Amino acid sequence: MSDTSGHAIQRVIVVGGGSAGWLTAGLLAAEHGARLQIALLESPTVPPIGVGEGTWPTMRDSLRDIGVSEAALFRECEASFKQGSRFNRWVTGQPDDRYFHPFVLPQGYTEAHLAAAWLQQHPAAPFAEVASFQPHLCLQGRAPKQFATPEYAAVANYAYHFDAGKFGVFLRAHCVERLGVRHVVDELVAVQSRDNGDIAALQTKAHGAIAGDLFIDCTGMPSLLLGQHYGVKFVSQKHVLFCDSALALQVPYADEQAPIASQTLSTAQGSGWVWDIGLQTRRGVGLVYSSAHQGDDEAQAVLRDYIASTGGPADLPPARKLGFEPGHRETFWHRNCLAIGLSAGFLEPLEASALALIEYSAAFLRDQLPATREAVDIVARRFNQGHHYRWARIIDFLKLHYVLSQRRDTDFWRDNQRAESIPDALRDALALWRHLPPSRYDLVRHDEAFPSASYQYVLYGMGFKPESLPCSGRDADQAAGYFQEAAQLTRKMLPALPSNRELIDHIKRHGMPRI
Repeated sequence: MSDTSGHAIQRVIVVGGGSAGWLTAGLLAAEHGARLQIALLESPTVPPIGVGEGTWPTMRDSLRDIGVSEAALFRECEASFKQGSRFNRWVTGQPDDRYFHPFVLPQGYTEAHLAAAWLQQHPAAPFAEVASFQPHLCLQGRAPKQFATPEYAAVANYAYHFDAGKFGVFLRAHCVERLGVRHVVDELVAVQSRDNGDIAALQTKAHGAIAGDLFIDCTGMPSLLLGQHYGVKFVSQKHVLFCDSALALQVPYADEQAPIASQTLSTAQGSGWVWDIGLQTRRGVGLVYSSAHQGDDEAQAVLRDYIASTGGPADLPPARKLGFEPGHRETFWHRNCLAIGLSAGFLEPLEASALALIEYSAAFLRDQLPATREAVDIVARRFNQGHHYRWARIIDFLKLHYVLSQRRDTDFWRDNQRAESIPDALRDALALWRHLPPSRYDLVRHDEAFPSASYQYVLYGMGFKPESLPCSGRDADQAAGYFQEAAQLTRKMLPALPSNRELIDHIKRHGMPRI
């Protein structure tokens, strides 16, 4: 087939459904549906993995952009509110060991030297609980908004927990019925190429050849287009991030009025950690672990012990086993093929970066959609440069949790302290942070996956004690005012906000005001 370098991009084919495929198709259709033909090819025999139940606040923007009703999300996807993460037993392993990574910035974060003042004025109190009101909302199970707060608006910044399987079905219906995305349910049997190496069409069993100008690989870990067709290599990060296995279970509540947690719970174990996500009628609970440090049978027992210790029933079915290799493709956009989601890579569930990377990739494509084939290579270079940076920073941030732990009770935690497992950029940053707090000078992009405030929450939450931080008397007084402001907001919000379950029940009965 002939070269089409001067031709307009008019047909976009998304291969693979699930959250990655339908979010991508939806964002493209909402913005470009009037001029693009957008089709999604989905296999009838390959189910989505369906365990990505945690999101970032960016998901609110994504869903609003594609025209989704927030009330419908809660009614159809078992959704609940998420205001950050609580980490248990990550520092010392003791029962009272906890810290928060909330979504709200510390009060006065850009105006004062908070970390230095916190060490001077409140050294025995957790940093996040002094600098922000949000951990206290989580401790009390409060929702991030009131009954009268409109859809997508917030009193406190929030994201969602939801049933990932139901979320994919929900997005599919919206994209097909409201946004005009063509849904093709069929098996991909071959890839047809142009003379220049581009993908020309996808050969299917029942629908024949589906031609396109741009192809989005959302086929999951098999990476059928980028990985298998183009042979783009996978770059393992297992030498940095050791976890490569997960066990997942759905745990029912004891009764219909059981509290719904306002944050993801992450509880460290001997060779990994347990996630605990509260939905409307159940909890999603799973153990993430390193197969090099723990066998599957022992992992099953660890997960069962955790469920029992948190009031779960003993008669649950066997946990679903998921294996993965932490890492990513050597490049993400090759010729006229872009990989989004698991086809691009996966690190581990900690801090819920997987869905956020999907959102970033899909939003970039929507905003920078090349008009012609000639522009594709330019946009692809820019995407690859930015995405390599983003993956590297996420790897650093996830490793930070393991590096800072004071636990030495197992080989898993001891191995995480080995110098050769720590990325150079993270090691250099930790050296600087002994005397300067994380700031915009460490994280230079405006769209950082984790801003400097997130690093401060984790650093100081995990007991990182700088040797010195600059703090004048004026700085200390200014920071003290912001600490008081955070405390005042806490006292104001706690009685004014409903519980997570109360607000969710209200939404299901009455909906939410629309702006």
